[in-house]
Amino acid sequence: MTFTDSIKMCINKYATFSGRAPRSEFWWFALFNAIVSICAQAAFFGIGLGLGGVKGAALATNICSVLVLLLFFVPSLAVAVRRLHDTGRSGWWVMLVYGPTLLLVVLMVLVMLTRNETLAILLLVNYVLLLIGSLWLLVLFLLDSDEENKYGLPVY
Repeated sequence: MTFTDSIKMCINKYATFSGRAPRSEFWWFALFNAIVSICAQAAFFGIGLGLGGVKGAALATNICSVLVLLLFFVPSLAVAVRRLHDTGRSGWWVMLVYGPTLLLVVLMVLVMLTRNETLAILLLVNYVLLLIGSLWLLVLFLLDSDEENKYGLPVY
């Protein structure tokens, strides 16, 4: 699957969590996501720097990050689930990353509000779990399957 085919497929299957996605579709879309994010942040940085100096650039870059995240969250999640289906695994494996990430946000807010050292230790443990989960998910995304599984026939 080519770069443009992958982008078209992911956009057309914006919120399709069933079926399978080959490695090329997943990784080309990840590259596209990264390129769009970097270009948009560079543009927002320049605009922010011109309008509000360093603080303006920081604010503009943060706003851009949120906008790109909102734009690509659902299609990225959908292609990740389909990619896991291609390896014969449930899409719920993405929770290896999203679960600790949500907990991370909650713990960070609690640590900032309470300044509790126990929560800070839990925050560190959560970072380790997030790292381990991310690495395992990366391994799963790298696996391939050329055979039929419960999610359907392979897609090429």
